[in-house]
Amino acid sequence: MSMKTRRATAAGKALFLTALLTIAVPGTAHAKTADVTVVSPGPTMGPPTPFTGVSSHADCPDGLVSGGGADQAIGSDEMSNGNHVMGMVPSADGAAEYVDTAGVVGTDAAHWMAFGGSGSRSSDAFSTTPYAICLSSNLIRHTQVVMNKAQGPSSGLSSKLVTATCPAGTVLIGGGARTTPASVGSLKPIASFPTFNDADHHFGAIAAGDGERDPDAWTAVGGIGGGRGADNMTYAYAICSTDDIDLKHVSTTVRFTEVSGPNTASTGQTATAGCTRGDGQLISGGAAVSGGNVTTTDFSKATSGGPHLNGSFPSDAAGTPAADGTANPSYWTAATHSGGSPSAGSYSDVWALCLDVRHGHKG
Repeated sequence: MSMKTRRATAAGKALFLTALLTIAVPGTAHAKTADVTVVSPGPTMGPPTPFTGVSSHADCPDGLVSGGGADQAIGSDEMSNGNHVMGMVPSADGAAEYVDTAGVVGTDAAHWMAFGGSGSRSSDAFSTTPYAICLSSNLIRHTQVVMNKAQGPSSGLSSKLVTATCPAGTVLIGGGARTTPASVGSLKPIASFPTFNDADHHFGAIAAGDGERDPDAWTAVGGIGGGRGADNMTYAYAICSTDDIDLKHVSTTVRFTEVSGPNTASTGQTATAGCTRGDGQLISGGAAVSGGNVTTTDFSKATSGGPHLNGSFPSDAAGTPAADGTANPSYWTAATHSGGSPSAGSYSDVWALCLDVRHGHKG
């Protein structure tokens, strides 16, 4: 057999094997994908004066926002006690908020806004850094934002819980929380977490626990210290897929961690949770400072009015915030602070929401 004939025969075998593999592994070229990239423009300084707020935004140039967070620089002196997260929410353009009529308020949001607030003191050290989780997936091609809101908390040392629920036939992929106005210095969101709109979770009052699958709602809790305000508002946001998704190819898993503290005045605490290889890709996260046991009992605020959030953000396993451009992070970190008074019995809570496009929905 000539060299030319042998080459032709080998080429024919290769073509046959390629065709055989294509038949044996149908759909390989159409595998479901989900990848995320962290976008963060860096810190926005402020708030510069007491009882004010500052906003910043991170924008997804490609893909859709599936979630996001914030991280604050608070300084190291007593001024830090009053600096707190005021909101972490999806946005249509990075400037406007969804605050009007409750319900489905937007589609295909590609921006994330973070808000920082100050109490009775401010510092040149204050800043707020936003983090957008930008999702690129051939399964989840469109999203919708569901908003719910309630007046309050309005009386001292109280809280207000609000839950936004995804429409039937969709998948929860993230969420956020917001309180207004910034002029009420002790008003702030103290929790933002995935949950279920069902009786077992008291229709959003009990948070999704570690290992729970396919939550369908997002809860926000506004807390207040000694202040008052008849116009105080708490907003909850759920970021959901649209109903054209095939639920047979998608599932989400919650990872949750709770740690004790901060209990001593003027101190902070962190907690970190992460997605395992079997859980799929981290697509969003949540955080809270609480009275503990948030996945087994109705959410309760810490007994003191001072505990607040200083951060909720994608991170590494050690809790270091993910840098701009980080691809497919696996961890989420909550940063909390006690404020200026002791807060015995306070807990720090963190949630990671993980998306698996290889296995089916539990329903």
